[in-house]
Amino acid sequence: MAKEYQAELDDLIYLVSCALKESVPDRSRVEAMDLAALYTVADRHMLTAAAAFALESAGIHEPAFTQAKAKAMRKIALMDNDMSAIFAELDAAGIWHMPLKGAVLKDYYPQFGMRQMSDYDILFDAGRADDVRAIMKGLGFRAEEFDIVHHDVYFKEPVSNFEMHRQLFGPGLHEKLYEYYRDVENRLLGGGYEKHFSPEDFYLYLTAHEYKHYMDKGTGLRSLLDTCVVLQKEELDMAFVTREAEKLGIAEFEAVNRSLALRLFSGGELTAQEKETLQSMLDAGVYGSRDFAVQRRLSHSRSGKLRYALERFLEPLNKNSWNYRNLSYEFPLFYRYKILLPLLPFYRVFLRLASGRLKAELEALKKAEKER
Repeated sequence: MAKEYQAELDDLIYLVSCALKESVPDRSRVEAMDLAALYTVADRHMLTAAAAFALESAGIHEPAFTQAKAKAMRKIALMDNDMSAIFAELDAAGIWHMPLKGAVLKDYYPQFGMRQMSDYDILFDAGRADDVRAIMKGLGFRAEEFDIVHHDVYFKEPVSNFEMHRQLFGPGLHEKLYEYYRDVENRLLGGGYEKHFSPEDFYLYLTAHEYKHYMDKGTGLRSLLDTCVVLQKEELDMAFVTREAEKLGIAEFEAVNRSLALRLFSGGELTAQEKETLQSMLDAGVYGSRDFAVQRRLSHSRSGKLRYALERFLEPLNKNSWNYRNLSYEFPLFYRYKILLPLLPFYRVFLRLASGRLKAELEALKKAEKER
């Protein structure tokens, strides 16, 4: 998609840069933009609201962008109100808690509503999960997922999505991240029940989270914008950041990601490595893509697509895989009757075939093979 919409991606980066600096974009350039195509790209990277701020400052009120901005502002207002109610109940119950990612980042942006998000993430005392569930239920939320993975998912009409995290990273797929953050409570600041990271630890966690997504299915422009916003707002102890990034195993990613974020939104010249990283993010979109995930897995399968296919087929039997670690949720029948586990790979292939996902993955594999 990135090559097909390269002009619109360039326009989006330009508009978002203007919004971040609160400067008015060039009117003649804006008038020459294909706003319908631009919206498609901005929506893929969850930057329609940020683009709307820039467009409106130039006197352009495109309905689709204006509506996206209004929705973003409404959602943040509603979720902020719900978060305040949740935190009041957690305080009263003596349960420590801490807002994460977008719930904090939204306040780093220069305008209310500029940072779009799908949910709020909250870390809490894992030993009080049942109490938290009762609190959320009492506030009108329903539990969509509970005690399945390392976070519980709650929803309240009309738009409030909350992920309540028992821990920051699960075991298995990114072991260094899991080990580093396993006893994260010792790193938290704050005298009451509401906790917070130091600026350096917040930036490190944000980067580690983006690294996880980048290594799995990829991540898009919004993550770079988040990084840029934090770096511009905070004066970080970069010696500490570099040391801790080494421990996390993300030092190279952090350095490239930091340099790329700062240069991209200031109009600086990118290095060859930064251009390569940016291209993968443009291809992936905000939540990653199947093509990117296939390319990533294929790069680790030295024997090519046959080895890749075998690894994917046997993946449900790998104790470190998502499917195995979450049997009770993903495949409850096989969780109850472990004797059936050898049949799980075949059942999974059948499900993917029926849903069309197998065909899509095979097409992505074929495409990735051609590009190797």
